[in-house]
Amino acid sequence: MNSKGPDLLERREIEAQIAIPLIKGYIAEMGRARAIEIATKVIQNMTRKAGHQTAVESGSNTLADLAKVMQSWSHAGILEEKILEQSETAYAFNVTRCQYAERYEALGVREFGYCLSCCRDQPFIEGFNPKIRFQRTQTIMEGASICDFRLTVI
Repeated sequence: MNSKGPDLLERREIEAQIAIPLIKGYIAEMGRARAIEIATKVIQNMTRKAGHQTAVESGSNTLADLAKVMQSWSHAGILEEKILEQSETAYAFNVTRCQYAERYEALGVREFGYCLSCCRDQPFIEGFNPKIRFQRTQTIMEGASICDFRLTVI
């Protein structure tokens, strides 16, 4: 933990320690699919609001602004990325290492990792700027070798 409080990876671990028992309890009551669906929806709604708030606080919501925000998520090697394209209308990169997946694996809860972390990307971007289209076909969290992020301005 740094002097400003926990970094993003530490926050996700703290959240997981709270959310996983709740999700497991809901799974026992209503089944896995419905419990994960509800948890994902709640997390995405919170994240959409956070994306909007980030844009408001930065005073601008261009793709370049979003790229800066997303690159800050890689602080201290949390994510290792290879940028493929970065322009005014396109931002494409691959995540080649994801410490979120590694941390959830170490905690024995990787099966919930997509719901807790990966599902946040699209709604954050929507909240930040609804004119930015997000596409990703695979994630490390789900067993792929990379996460392929593709963003374009529509």
